Amino acid sequence: MTDFQDFPKMARLSRECIITEKIDGTNAQVYIAPGFPNAPGCITSWFDSDTGTDMVMYAGSRTRWITPEEDNYGFAAWVKANAEDLKSLGAGRHFGEWWGAGIQRRYGLTEKRFSLFNVTRWKDERPGCCWVVPELFRGTFSTERAEFALSNLAATGSVASIGFDRPEGIVVYHVAAGMGFKKTIEKDEMSKQQAAAEAA
Repeated sequence: MTDFQDFPKMARLSRECIITEKIDGTNAQVYIAPGFPNAPGCITSWFDSDTGTDMVMYAGSRTRWITPEEDNYGFAAWVKANAEDLKSLGAGRHFGEWWGAGIQRRYGLTEKRFSLFNVTRWKDERPGCCWVVPELFRGTFSTERAEFALSNLAATGSVASIGFDRPEGIVVYHVAAGMGFKKTIEKDEMSKQQAAAEAA
C-alpha cells in the first residue's frame, strides 16, 4: 500500500509580514555547531566551557562552504579575521548579505559589510562586526503595502547605504508561511539570468 500523504496546511495571507531592503551583494552564511577541533574546511574551532562542547565555525556562500584559500569576495577571510566576535552569534546558521566595495552595486562603500537577514533576532543586539538588513515595514501583509515600500525606496534611495540612489528592491517575509518573496525596482518581470543576459 502506498504511504498516505496529507495535504499541507496553508497559511492565511492577511498575517504579519516583515519588509526589508534587498541588498545587491552575494549571499553568505556563518555556521556554528558542535564538531571536531580543526575539522576540515572549518574557519576556526574552540572549546565552549559553558557547555563542555567543542565548537566549529564555517563560512559559506550561497552554494558551498568556502575558506580563505577558496573564497567568495573575501567573505571567508573576513569570517576568520572576526571569528572571536562572531562566536556571539551562537550555534546555528546565520544567513546574510555580503556586500559593498567590489561586489555588485558596491553602494558607494570603500569596505565590505555582512548584513544579517533575521531582523527579529538581531535588530537590538548583534556582533559589532555585523550589520542587519534595514527593516522598512512590519505589519499585516498587503500587496499595496509592498508596492508602497518599493516605490518609497526607489524615490528616497537605499536605507542600507544612505545617499546611494540606486537600491535593488525589497524582500517580503511572510511570517505565517515562513517564506520570503523578493521584488526589484528594475526588471522585476525577468529572472536573474534573463536580466544578466540582457545587460551583457
